[in-house]
Amino acid sequence: MTPTAVIVLAAGEGTRMRSGTPKVLHSIAGRTLLGHVVHAALDLAPTHLAVVVGAGREEVEAHLATLVPSALAVFQSRRGGTGHATRTALEALEKLHGELSGIVIVVGGDTPLLTGSTLRKLLVEGAGSAAAVLTAELPDPFGYGRIVRDLDGSLLRIVEERDADEQVIEIEEVNSGIYAFDVKALREALKTLSTDNSQGEEYLTEAIDLIRRNGGRVAAVISDDFVEILGVNDRAQLAECGAVLRDRINDALMQYGVTMMDPTTTWIDVTVEVAPDVTLLPGSALFGNTRVDKGAIIGPRTTLIDCTVGEGAEVVESTCRGAHIGADARVGPYSFLRPGTDIGRGAKAGAFVEMKNAKLGEGAKVPHLSYVGDARIGVGSNIGAATIFVNYDGVAKHETIVGDHVRIGSDTMLVAPVTIGDGAYTAAGSVITEDVPAGAMGVGRARQRNILGWVVRKRAGSAAAHAAEKSTGTVNITSEQLGDA
Repeated sequence: MTPTAVIVLAAGEGTRMRSGTPKVLHSIAGRTLLGHVVHAALDLAPTHLAVVVGAGREEVEAHLATLVPSALAVFQSRRGGTGHATRTALEALEKLHGELSGIVIVVGGDTPLLTGSTLRKLLVEGAGSAAAVLTAELPDPFGYGRIVRDLDGSLLRIVEERDADEQVIEIEEVNSGIYAFDVKALREALKTLSTDNSQGEEYLTEAIDLIRRNGGRVAAVISDDFVEILGVNDRAQLAECGAVLRDRINDALMQYGVTMMDPTTTWIDVTVEVAPDVTLLPGSALFGNTRVDKGAIIGPRTTLIDCTVGEGAEVVESTCRGAHIGADARVGPYSFLRPGTDIGRGAKAGAFVEMKNAKLGEGAKVPHLSYVGDARIGVGSNIGAATIFVNYDGVAKHETIVGDHVRIGSDTMLVAPVTIGDGAYTAAGSVITEDVPAGAMGVGRARQRNILGWVVRKRAGSAAAHAAEKSTGTVNITSEQLGDA
């Protein structure tokens, strides 16, 4: 069943979040609260989607445009309650598209656990009714309006908790705030909503009551999983919903064939793709548009953001953002791969290596303690420990090119722009400022000079001087031996 429209109510102030960010733009599992709700709504393929905005209007509208460019943002200038917001959205839709017919879904913008399958159940089980209410049986219904049913099981009324007597307060079935309406019945009910309540607002629950009193059938459809109706009003509830989504995502992946040693410490966004036979070790987090191919091992304590990891690769205790890690490559521990890094098949970026905008060729290695920025490193080359690619001259970044099967000696400084030819070597401790031809040895260091007796003279009385004297005996150093020291 396809609804004519879905109306998302997202105008609330969200004061309990105590945040400069509009409540519906807070994120869990890789989507904003609004993004999760819109995703569930789009699963129904509605003809129209309208989102009522208010607090943080500009930010919310800009975000909505990235989610669904065709969606209609409707500004509720006065926070007049859920009934007022729904009427504002319906009027805006009909002004744009003419009088609507069919079914309209109304849902809050702060229910990130809601799924399209539950909305579809509301449509199917509420078919033929003038209105249908999604309900749930909560173990702790505190704060929710209660569902009072007639003897035949049909909906009799919705009672807000503050208006409930002792008998009603014991009811565990609650109103989710999610509805399906026949457009004609909704339009008529919205015309006569009152503000005769403690908040002075128009409530959508009154529209339900008006439809029922006017002879329309109202269905109450119980959700299969009560967590889907849980809303977010503060940071604690945001974290609770985040944990539920984590468990939902992880369970689905494990059923799909992904191994997780500790699912409670493994966090994966809904936008991430993980293939079967991947192993995720404790403390790992996969965010954004990350994709991990089969047989890869991630973790422990690894964060991947917008990365691709090839088949059979291993990433250990590292942080990677915007990087491509090829099949059978090895990364870590304690590597930091920044955007634009491309680790080739079977290549290695080892312990305490930082790379940025750098391509590491097939089978090449940067084993440890190095910075590689703005570089291209060829097949089978080895970058010695403590090598620095000096890519920044204080004004601009420059590129270093290292050919195939090159050996860069430990503690080499490659001052860009510079090219090291195929098969070339650099001597350990060199500062390379000029190109090294293929097959050559590049040496860029001063010849060593030992100044005898310098410590005894310049650091007299120190532990080093005493050790030197003990080792060499009393030494009389001439001024000629000391030179200019």
